[in-house]
Amino acid sequence: MTRPTILRTVSEVKAWHEQSELPVAAVFTMGALHSGHAHLMTFARDYCPVGTRVIASIFVNPTQFNSASDLETYPRTLDQDLEILSDAQVDAVFIPSVEVMYPNGLVIDQTIDPGEVGEILEGKSRPGHFAGMLSVVNRLLAITSPSYSFFGEKDFQQLTLVKKLVRDLRLPIEIVGVPTVRDSDGLALSSRNRKLSDEARNQARHIPAVLALVSHALGEGSSSTEAEKLGREYLATQSNLILDYLEVRSENLITKPTSGNLRILIAASIDGIRLIDNIAVEI
Repeated sequence: MTRPTILRTVSEVKAWHEQSELPVAAVFTMGALHSGHAHLMTFARDYCPVGTRVIASIFVNPTQFNSASDLETYPRTLDQDLEILSDAQVDAVFIPSVEVMYPNGLVIDQTIDPGEVGEILEGKSRPGHFAGMLSVVNRLLAITSPSYSFFGEKDFQQLTLVKKLVRDLRLPIEIVGVPTVRDSDGLALSSRNRKLSDEARNQARHIPAVLALVSHALGEGSSSTEAEKLGREYLATQSNLILDYLEVRSENLITKPTSGNLRILIAASIDGIRLIDNIAVEI
């Protein structure tokens, strides 16, 4: 098993790129990798033309955090991450410092506007989060120069905004959404899950349960308002789970949900640990 080539500077990534004319697929992460991340990388390998090189990144982006304590406590597990990347047969991993990613200081690119999609759901609860995310994704795309880049559907709002970014800037990159990987109890895999106590983990299983409940209600003819209300009433019985939002939205996250392809999205906190999830539903 060969470990991926570790790259720490922009010049090192450029030199790696110049070693081959084969296309490149990129998967950007903040580390603390799990099997969901590994699935992104193996999915990329299977999706792309034979010979495509896969590059991952590990960068805990400070401008995506609204709390200094959340940034400080975000899990960092580089040795384990490299083992996962090796198993997934990733060719290279870019592990930049903050100074490499933000050579002019922690300045968000004000020309990248998340727009209306960035002001709702996660954007409403975490002001500035998506501006920071898009700034660093745009920088990573410029550094790694991929033909393809893969993002998990668990962060569906992020995926939507990255697709918009690439369209708006007319970048020659295909952004591919990858279905959410779930544990045996239905909980979406997340780096934050490792911070859950056994009791909190038991409470967290109500998140996929309520998504299924709302989906069923919509399938039975309930309106989005009725289905959301049913879901909130269910969660109200779970004393350790603090709901931020539970909403039914259209696939574009903006227009009023009526029929067709919809998304049910949720964010909730358990013992101060914030978890998000979503599922697609067609009615």
